[in-house]
Amino acid sequence: MDIGTIRGIGTVVVFIAFIGVVLWAYSARRKDSFDEAANLPFADDVPATTRDEQASGSNKE
Repeated sequence: MDIGTIRGIGTVVVFIAFIGVVLWAYSARRKDSFDEAANLPFADDVPATTRDEQASGSNKE
C-alpha cells in the first residue's frame, strides 16, 4: 500500500463520518431536543414586564 491509497481510504472514512453527522443533525427525531437547546440561552431571562416592575419598585424606597 502506498501513501496515496491510505489517504484515499482516510478521505472516504471522513466523508462517511461527515454524512453521518449531517443525517443525525437534520433527522426529524432530533428536532424537539434541538429546539429546546436553542432556547436555553433565554431560559434565565426575566420577562420585560417583571423586570420593569422590579426596577420601579426598587426606586420607590
